[in-house]
Order: sequence, then structure tokens, then C-alpha cells
Amino acid sequence: MTRIILAICVVTSIFLSIACVQKGGDGNTAGVSSDTIKVGVYGDLTGQTASFGQSTKNGIQLAVDEINAAGGINGKKIELIVEDDQGQPQQATTVVQKLINQNKVHALLGEVASTNSLAAAPVAQSARIPMITPSSTNPKVTEVGDYISRVCFIDPFQGATMAKFAATTLKAKTAAILGDVNSDYSKGLTQYFEQEFTKNGGTIVTKEAYTQTDPDFKGQLTKIRNLNPDVIYIPGYYSQVGIIARQARELGMNMPLLGGDGWDSPEIWKLGGEALKNSYISNHYSADNPAPEIQNFVKAYQAKFNTVPDSLAALAYDAAKVLADAIKRAGGAEDSAKLKDAINATKNFAGVTGTITLDASRNAVKPAVVLELSPAQSKFTFKETIYPEGMSAPTASPTVADSNANAATNANTMSNANAANGANTNANANSAANSAAANNTNK
Repeated sequence: MTRIILAICVVTSIFLSIACVQKGGDGNTAGVSSDTIKVGVYGDLTGQTASFGQSTKNGIQLAVDEINAAGGINGKKIELIVEDDQGQPQQATTVVQKLINQNKVHALLGEVASTNSLAAAPVAQSARIPMITPSSTNPKVTEVGDYISRVCFIDPFQGATMAKFAATTLKAKTAAILGDVNSDYSKGLTQYFEQEFTKNGGTIVTKEAYTQTDPDFKGQLTKIRNLNPDVIYIPGYYSQVGIIARQARELGMNMPLLGGDGWDSPEIWKLGGEALKNSYISNHYSADNPAPEIQNFVKAYQAKFNTVPDSLAALAYDAAKVLADAIKRAGGAEDSAKLKDAINATKNFAGVTGTITLDASRNAVKPAVVLELSPAQSKFTFKETIYPEGMSAPTASPTVADSNANAATNANTMSNANAANGANTNANANSAANSAAANNTNK
């Protein structure tokens, strides 16, 4: 009997050891060897920011279809395994655990919302499974560990970009901020907008708060109206912003509304309508860019999904292509440590959202575009490009490597706000179009 029990213990120990290796183990084996490269995709497909998740899934799918049609990577096709986290941090943790432990994925792509990425990233880091977030901009996301990277710029630069635009192009002297108190994304943008705006001589007259479940914002807006700021900065997501814009205009508040990439969704036109006139956002690319590579992407996306790709789709497409490039350079996806190192070594990758180079913190250093909302056409119209320090406007015709450039760009060079103290150096050349924007005229 003792021998039987001992034998059972030995067999159990062996199985447990194998299971540990298959979950990621010491980082040397990302998953079970197979004929496909398994990539986990997680995001909000049914929650309040479902438009983000759907665009991200579509962008990744388009990239993977192209890669597989071209023969895959080293003879292996990419297999996508998609999970819906419903926009909830706890669910993000749960689905990533499933993707790693049950599906044995070699890598992860996701999320959009920084709060959800922050919930899932420790799981990926602990399991030593590389994770690339296409569009989570909060600096804390990649601080989780060296298996976590991103292909988008981060909030210090994005927040400073809109503060610079408000002060320089719109000539704003005062601003109010209305942000989501429970969102890491919103809190980060609030911090860096305020920091840059006040550094440029502006005054923040008030900071009001809301949550994603709030049905009404007129209390906060009435407080802001009484202070009559030149602009209102709303660093939130489209599902609340559209309603906020409507209620602000109903209260007679006609000043410019400013935001970030969280506004970028086709749903915002349904929610905000004509109230979105005289509004501007920072974003990652412009679908109007004439660069052939960008227009090829736009046409391919439209053909497949029957809609113009937003920045979330473009970033997701780039994230999948960056991952594929890293897998090829790593010689495969089985060794998760090698794959992680290959991702982190990404330099000068030509994406549709710009040239992607990951810095020492695994953040992408790249320009931002400012877009004006044109509700009559349900589109975001290019206004200008703002570059990080050390990066200037291209002198030649726009290419994929400079996808945020435009022939009409009035280049603003901003110090790299990826640093903790935000942006410092500015060089501006404003055209008549930007002067018109300063007078609050709209196309």
C-alpha cells in the first residue's frame, strides 16, 4: 500500500512539473509546441467601451490575415484566441489567466483601457508571457515589468500635447477639467494637462469629477459654467463624453471641448451629435493622411469591416505586426524570454501610426496628431502634428515612417513628455488655419 501511495505521489509530482512549464515556468517555454503560434487577444467586446474592443480585435485580425496569407512566420500560422473582459478589471485578470493557463498562448495583445491592462499585466509578467498593449497610455502599465510593452505614446506626452494646443493654438488662458475619478487613464491625462497648461501660464479654474456609471453631468457642468473657462478638458471615454457634450451645449456652454484618444469611436457621433462642434482631441494617426501605406491600410480595413479604421484599429494592427516581427527575429515564439527581448528591442518599425521605437521603459516614442471633430461629416479632421523632442516634421513626402505627417502640418516640437516632468521645449509655426482655430471657427 505504501508503495502504491509513493508511486501516485511521484506521478502527481511529474504532472505538476509539466504543468508549470506549460504555464510559462521560468520564461524559457511560452507554451506547448504546436503547428501554430497562439496569440491571446483580450478586450471589452460587450461593455461600456465595446467599440474600443471591437476596433482592436478587427485591427489585429486584419494584420494576422495578411501575415498568414503571406505564409505565416517561419512556416507557422498565427492562431488568435479572443476573450471578452467586458471592460471590467477583474474580468481582464480572469480571461488573461485563462489564455495563459488553459489556452497556452505564446503572447498577449491587449487591452485598451489602462485600468484593465493594469489588472492583467501582473498575470502576464508573473507567467513570463509577453504582452503588448496597443493603446493603454497610462505610464504605470509598462512599469509592471519587462514582459509588458506598448506601441502607443503615453499620457505625459498626450496630456501635454492638448495643453500646448489649448495655450498656443486656441490662445486659452483658463481651463476647467472634468475627469473620471475611477479611471487611471483619465487621472493620468488630468495630471499632465494641468502640469503643462499651468507651466505655459494658464490657470485651471476647477477640476470636477464623474464616474462611468453617472447618468447626468449637469451638476458639474453648472459649476464649470459659472467660472466661464476658455476651454474644458474632458479626459474620458466616448461613452460619457458624448453625453457631457450634449449637456454642456444645453447649458449654453459653447467654449471648445478638448479630449484625448478615448474619444475616438464611431459611437461618439450618435451620442454627441452636433454638440461635438468646436471640439478637439489628441490622437495617434489621421485616416486622412495621404501616405500610400496608410491609405492601403484604410482601404483594406474598410473592405473587410465596412468602416473607416479609428486609431484603436490602427494601433492594434501595428501591435500585431510588431509582435510578428519580433517572433521572426526571435526565431520563433516558444522561448518567451527571447521573444520578450526581441519585442523590447524594436527599433524604427514602420507602422501605420508612425515609426515605432521602444525606449528603455518599453514605451513607443512617436508624434501625436490633433484632430477637430466634424459631426456633420461624422469624422475627425486633421489640424496639426506635435512631435516629441528630437523628432521633427519630415521634409519629404509623407511615408509610413512618418504617418502622422501632413503637407499642411504646422510642426510643433514638444519635449518628450514621457519624462516624469512633462514637456519643456516648444517650437511653433502656426498657419492661418490654426489662427482660425484660435478664434473658435470650425470646418
